[in-house]
Amino acid sequence: MYVESLALKDFRNYEALDIRFSDKINILYGDNAQGKTNILESIFLAATTRSHKKSKEKDIIRFGQDNSYIRLGVNKRDVGHRIDVHIKSTGNKGIAIDGIPIKRATELFGLINIIMFSPEDLSIVKNGPGERRRFMDMEICQLSRLYYRNLSTYNKVLDQRNNTLKQISFQKGRPSDEGGSLEDTLDIWDIQLVEAGKSIIKERSNFISMMNEIIEEIHSSITSSNEKLELRYEPNVSIDDFEDTLKNKRAIDIKNTVTMTGPHRDDFGIYINDIDVRVYGSQGQQRTAALSLKLAEIELVKDIINDNPILLLDDVMSELDSKRRESLLSRISNIQTIITCTGYDDFIKQRINVDKIYKISNGKIV
Repeated sequence: MYVESLALKDFRNYEALDIRFSDKINILYGDNAQGKTNILESIFLAATTRSHKKSKEKDIIRFGQDNSYIRLGVNKRDVGHRIDVHIKSTGNKGIAIDGIPIKRATELFGLINIIMFSPEDLSIVKNGPGERRRFMDMEICQLSRLYYRNLSTYNKVLDQRNNTLKQISFQKGRPSDEGGSLEDTLDIWDIQLVEAGKSIIKERSNFISMMNEIIEEIHSSITSSNEKLELRYEPNVSIDDFEDTLKNKRAIDIKNTVTMTGPHRDDFGIYINDIDVRVYGSQGQQRTAALSLKLAEIELVKDIINDNPILLLDDVMSELDSKRRESLLSRISNIQTIITCTGYDDFIKQRINVDKIYKISNGKIV
């Protein structure tokens, strides 16, 4: 699969853009703050319905406009498809596949698979658990529509439960205490939370297991067999204990006005030679582990979908030393890759076969 074309209207700093890509290596170069990353963001958003920057719709639309448009042409197994995205300042998005509007984001998943690699990802190892949960969720959602539905349901129920906890806490401090009746409604939210949460825990555990089957060899090749990397899933609660733990900690949740138990507090450990790299790893080890995570992600997607994903590299080459760059480039030769950078001298020096090069300046291809 690969992206054939991209058209933008009033997206970020682009009044209009029309660009066609090679199915191999594409480079977008230019000075900082010219709009290179915005192109990658639009592709990612059209493929997943979300910005990799977690941006709000009003920030995506070009200043002074009320709407923004993305049209993405993709080729999957020699069949062309078109994804149209209409972004409104009200926060709504309209999405159509091949001219037919879709009602749910899940209808888009599986059409194309995108892997994004940016400098921020190099900190995924040393950052907090939220970043690692997001890493798991972004990939599993693209591979499993059921996971996306369960995750969406879980987050909605979690918000409802937390709001109820706040109401209970507020009412308990008032003279006419009606907290008891509200507290009874927690049983309903607990049932739904556990049902969706169990599926999430199971899918995440399976994802980490599959990643482990791939990542050890990748990391070993980068480190000349000197290090063994292992991922360890760290669920906040086990599937078997979820329901009981949620009930037993209800008083604590009411006191804190937040749900303390569930997969929204999961993490996964990253160990090199049995040492927790999140805490004790050097900066070099953390960066190599992050690179291994991304490379393993690519291989896992290839195995599952029996096709190549589309790789977006956002100015990441400048953050990697020559050995890590070589490891990355050696594994993407057959994958469509769209790379942003300030210059392409390194690609020439390393004799990388680049198929298309575009210079981006102030929201235009020059």
